[in-house]
Amino acid sequence: MCGLLGLVCAPHNNTASAVNAVANALHCQRHRGPDESDTWHNESVVFGFNRLSIIDLERSHQPLQYANGRYTIVFNGEIYNYLELRAELVAQYGARFATDGDTETIVAAYHHMGPSMVSRLRGMFAFMIWDAEKRVIFGARDPFGIKPLFYAQGPNGVAFASEKKSLLDLAGGLGLQPQLDRTALQHYLIMQYVPEPATLHTKIRRIESGTSFTVAPGGSVITERYFNPQFTARPLHNSSEVSQLHRQIADVLRDSVAKHMRADVTVGSFLSGGIDSTAIAALAKEHNPDLITFTTGFERSGYSEVDVAAESAAAIGVKHVVRTVSADEMMQALPLITWYLDDPVADPALVPLWFIAREARQYVKVVLSGEGADELFGGYTIYREPLSLAPFEKVPGALRSVMGKVSKRIPDGVRGKDLLRRGALSLEERYYGNARIFRDDQIQAVLKGYDPSIRHTDVTARPYRESAGWDPVTRMQHVDLFTWLRGDILVKADKMTMANSLELRVPFLDPEVFRVASTVPLEQKITKETTKYALRKAMERIVPAHVLHRRKLGFPVPIRHWLKDEMHDWAREIVQGSGTDHLIDKAAVMRILEEHRSGVLDHSRRIWALLVFMIWHGIFIERSIQVRVPEPHYPVKL
Repeated sequence: MCGLLGLVCAPHNNTASAVNAVANALHCQRHRGPDESDTWHNESVVFGFNRLSIIDLERSHQPLQYANGRYTIVFNGEIYNYLELRAELVAQYGARFATDGDTETIVAAYHHMGPSMVSRLRGMFAFMIWDAEKRVIFGARDPFGIKPLFYAQGPNGVAFASEKKSLLDLAGGLGLQPQLDRTALQHYLIMQYVPEPATLHTKIRRIESGTSFTVAPGGSVITERYFNPQFTARPLHNSSEVSQLHRQIADVLRDSVAKHMRADVTVGSFLSGGIDSTAIAALAKEHNPDLITFTTGFERSGYSEVDVAAESAAAIGVKHVVRTVSADEMMQALPLITWYLDDPVADPALVPLWFIAREARQYVKVVLSGEGADELFGGYTIYREPLSLAPFEKVPGALRSVMGKVSKRIPDGVRGKDLLRRGALSLEERYYGNARIFRDDQIQAVLKGYDPSIRHTDVTARPYRESAGWDPVTRMQHVDLFTWLRGDILVKADKMTMANSLELRVPFLDPEVFRVASTVPLEQKITKETTKYALRKAMERIVPAHVLHRRKLGFPVPIRHWLKDEMHDWAREIVQGSGTDHLIDKAAVMRILEEHRSGVLDHSRRIWALLVFMIWHGIFIERSIQVRVPEPHYPVKL
């Protein structure tokens, strides 16, 4: 787990003058790899690398060369099947290795297998390989988008980095002047994150999840999707087949956790009150009897899973560490957290995640977590919506249109308004992921220059097209793989843990786990009583009984209450001091702040989205907010 940077110069540009610029740009992502930092260059390419040493600590230094210097690689992530792949390369191709790590395994696989090797990797990764013989770079990002990779292309070359901040530092040398992307801003206010491949800066993009790419000096970045997730649910004809499916889920998850435990440093686990993280922790305990788990919470009833997590830790038999977060701490930390994010993500849960990651880093260097289980096994409560809206599907189209018009006349906050509105819409129109921040009518009130032609369907059209013919729940899962998962869940997981030089691993997001999960039929995902039914059945002998059927909470944050009380004045000061008057109608924002405070409507998520954007704008556009970024330092408590 590290931070990489690569610069491919145009033929008229000399790398000698770019080496110092790359070294300086590496510094702003030093938290991703505080153990080592190094650069390498030739006449066309500059590579930079910050290392967080996890495997083969004394060797596997990067940038790493292979085949007598023909290849040079920089790689961020972990390959969990590298031992098996390494043995195969030795047996079939006579491959030779100078290190014991996974980095050399990747470049050796590329040398012997070519670009198709990327589909053989079980892990999280973003890497770049320079081939000096062919004078081309080949790179890729993992199937689900666990590890980030940004790029910017200008007249003087193209640069890639694990963090966008590094590319902002290099933009001038590339001949670029990135500006605020108004389209991306509108999408952010709708979805609470900036959807891939865009960023909130023009000229800077992201390599998409499950995509490989090539680029030669003076050429353009050419991308190719190598992973196209397919849900292939198979009918189960009897109880024996049902039991077999549950065993397959348990077996593949146990295998994934075993491989995710591979490290030359201590591995811990995050633990909430839900089945996902509890299953991971219980399986991890099988490999590390001294496992430490970590959870976070708040001193407010109904907004903490601390007690349930502690009960789970006791049942599993692991040491447990708790970090409680206050409203004052959240307000003080938010500017620094926003700096780490690169682009705004208006998910309040990322703040306690940052705090518990900081706490965990004092005990361990790697943690496991339960991200991805909901998308793969059907865990979100909203996946049950097709059941509740099924009666609307029988209503003729003309009448449904009338229902939609009637819903617009019902005042906000009146019970049944949103059900009527959503029942009048098709799945493609109503569902674009778990976050629904501003509706069209709401966003028009706060966003100046609102463009009605920019809609969520711009983002979801492809996954809906690819899932045509599937049942509604599976289509929602498919959409979430390309939107919510990689735009929110994995961004906050990567950014908040790496901000604290902590490697986070997600065993659910493994190609072999997905292979099994993709076969689960609808009735084994969603029932009238619960979600993730098959996963719950598979975990009956692994997860403590008090967790098996709890409703999903995750890391709930009491911003609804805090924005009425402790955070209200703070929020007003952010709005009043923000230089976003040309973008945001501040008078409208003040109105919704007061409506929220008085209890007329719950505007907490919309207010939070605006506050995070305004802080981001102050840091990256206005430069009016100066963030003091601490040097990585982790006193070990054990």
